[in-house]
Amino acid sequence: MPGPTDREGERVERMKMGMSTGTSPGKRPEPEIETLAGPVTTITAVDPPPSALHQWDRLVDRTVGTDVTQLSAWARIRSMAGYSPVYVMAFQDDRVVGGALLLRRRLFGLLDIGYLPYGPVVDPQAPYPSAVALALVEELTQIAQSLTVTFVQPPEGAHEISAGLLARGFRPSRAGIAPTGSYRLDLTPPLEEIRSGFSKRLKSWTNRWQSKGVTVRLSDESELPLLLRLMEHTGARQGFAPPPLDYVRTLYRELAANDHAALFIGEVDGRPVSADLVTVVGGMVRGRLGGFDGSGPTGKLSVPAAVRWEIVKWAKARGYRWLDFGGLPEKMLVDMIDKGIHSSEEWPSAQRSKLSFNGTPFRYPTAVELIRPAPIRAAYDVLRRNERGAKIIAAAKMKLRGQFRKR
Repeated sequence: MPGPTDREGERVERMKMGMSTGTSPGKRPEPEIETLAGPVTTITAVDPPPSALHQWDRLVDRTVGTDVTQLSAWARIRSMAGYSPVYVMAFQDDRVVGGALLLRRRLFGLLDIGYLPYGPVVDPQAPYPSAVALALVEELTQIAQSLTVTFVQPPEGAHEISAGLLARGFRPSRAGIAPTGSYRLDLTPPLEEIRSGFSKRLKSWTNRWQSKGVTVRLSDESELPLLLRLMEHTGARQGFAPPPLDYVRTLYRELAANDHAALFIGEVDGRPVSADLVTVVGGMVRGRLGGFDGSGPTGKLSVPAAVRWEIVKWAKARGYRWLDFGGLPEKMLVDMIDKGIHSSEEWPSAQRSKLSFNGTPFRYPTAVELIRPAPIRAAYDVLRRNERGAKIIAAAKMKLRGQFRKR
């Protein structure tokens, strides 16, 4: 595999040392993009100054459509799975107006992989957000030249990011690294109006859970082992193993410290049978980890739905805008969004249960990838087209995820 150019090599060394590819904010690095409000400058660093990181986290926290995977806390969480951070930040008048947290990892000792989930983020209050997006696209394109594989899943609404990267040599990604879309519930109507939209069966359960001994409570770090035990029951049915306790404990501590995570436990007559760990950023509550022991008669009491109903009430009371139930398979997105189909027995039952809350399906902008050099891209495409190769790629994806392993 050919080595990097001098410019790429310098960029890699600066990334390793935690230095920016440009100069300090407020000076004139290259490249920069001029607007009527002044230049947009970008820096790339593995360890930005604390003041810049503070601005970055505040920007992510107030930006609709992104995720906790863009918070600086996520870099510390994913370091347990072998990832190192690469921050790209866009400044205007010494203020962070956009950026991205790209996670980087070496795979099989040969491939440098970069993954950017739900980013880059652009401040909608920036004087010229399109100029900020352009500056970030240019910088990400340069970074991708020093990596073997780069995956980017732009946040909701950021179609210009996808288009900009596609115009610079990226291509639509079929790797399935991130969900193509999801299902969410609008929390702005009055609570009774939200409940009135539920399916007839779910609406009935909201009045019967108490009489059946079903209760839901907000929990804390001490019950993370319980969450994992319940995830084992779900994993036995769906073919996955839960992440290690140390990983989940780090995730919870890093996020809950700033109200970016919460844990809910559903019980039947005092016995825990269901758990959900949700994350919160940008007004969006998103299901992150969950487990359910459906053995015995408790399996017929819809306890996971009771937990979700409690999360709805909790999120509504805290003023959050959306509850995201998690990604939907592409077939369901096609059926629901493109074909207007609202129900099908062909859909997985675990996914159909989300629909009883009367939410809305939506798609993310096109995920893109850049694989270089050409021989590696060609080899990847060949592997993807045959059964054995697909298994190799699936194993690589599990390794990249670090904590989730198929049985």
